Amino acid sequence: MRRIIPALSAALLLSACAGAIVPKARPKSAPPPKVVAPLLPRPVIRPPVAPSAPVVLPKDNARSAGVRAGAPIAGLDITDRDARAALVALRANCPSLLRRTDQTGLTRQADWQLVCSAVTSWPDGEARNFFARYFETVVVGDGNAFATGYYEPEIAGSRVRAPGYNVPVYRRPPELAEVDLGQFSDTLKGKKIRGRVSGNSFVPFPERAEIVRGALANRSLELAWAADEVAFFFLQVQGSGRLRLPDGSVMRIGYDSQNGRDYTGIGKLMKDRGLLGPSQSSMQGIVAWLHANPEQAHAIMNENRSFVFFREITGPGPVGALGVPVTGRTSLAVDPAYVPLGAPVWLTLDRAEASGLWVSQDTGGAIKGANRFDTFWGAGNEAERIAGGMSGRGQAMIMVPIGTLSRIASGAAMSNAPAQR
Repeated sequence: MRRIIPALSAALLLSACAGAIVPKARPKSAPPPKVVAPLLPRPVIRPPVAPSAPVVLPKDNARSAGVRAGAPIAGLDITDRDARAALVALRANCPSLLRRTDQTGLTRQADWQLVCSAVTSWPDGEARNFFARYFETVVVGDGNAFATGYYEPEIAGSRVRAPGYNVPVYRRPPELAEVDLGQFSDTLKGKKIRGRVSGNSFVPFPERAEIVRGALANRSLELAWAADEVAFFFLQVQGSGRLRLPDGSVMRIGYDSQNGRDYTGIGKLMKDRGLLGPSQSSMQGIVAWLHANPEQAHAIMNENRSFVFFREITGPGPVGALGVPVTGRTSLAVDPAYVPLGAPVWLTLDRAEASGLWVSQDTGGAIKGANRFDTFWGAGNEAERIAGGMSGRGQAMIMVPIGTLSRIASGAAMSNAPAQR
């Protein structure tokens, strides 16, 4: 579920990457209380397996931001509910963890082998012990976290165009292409662009205003039709959602691609122009203003040049960036350059409902930088209420397999050692 921006007024705020901090060795501390998990032995720390080919990582990532030891997991107030949900999510993540390259520079595929072997048979009732036994926490940069929220919205829609259903929901156009620039230069690793081929040139794809005016009309690309332009705009912001059809049934749609144009958060834009009062900065407040000012609403929404394309979801969903379904109050969207996709994350925020154990399973266009998170709350009115008003600040710790920090510190020491003569 690749969203362009979180549900709230995250458009009102910008995240910043942490400055560089030299990795430090983990300080000595009292060992955590012994936990009982008779089914499996204590993990054995194995030397890292050298990759078969050089791995090029982003220049700005968790390692470059600086990494230090966090608090012992045994001392965290992890609820049984959070632990069980995180254990289930981790099981789903493991196939990806064992084959993908971690862009953070923190973990390697081999680091997850013991964790993923153990999680398959670990009893759900002992979930808290699992995390204390197999993980340690690290803090990236200063650890200062900012979290917003997103959810799976439900809006009125129809599979066919009918009176009252005039807003097209487009599937991905076949000419929309994505180019991995890293294939052309190592300095561009991790950077991609989207557009289309025109003659001998690769050119930008039409922006939102052009698409709204009919750039893709009459090509049988309509997946469905929405009843409310504003409601559909915010469903695009979320990246997936549900269409409540005229007969009462539900059609689920999920992110399939995006036109490659930059996202502009209209909440910040509206606030900067003095259009929103202090009590209107939530998603609900922005929606109310747009409905009350339809003429201005069209122009403001079109200032966001990004446009999202969808596909119908017929199985479990929404599906996150790891290719597995995301779960309300468990799944977290992160910047994969700073948090290993699939890893658990502990948040301590000034919003109690968002504090606790989460699992990184998704990404988002506005979720950039160290300790920037987007919490997923599921579907329904309560999920919309929480996500639409979520803006939490505090501290974050990432859970990585035991031994990760000592390997990182050892590697840093070796790289700083004087040359032998």
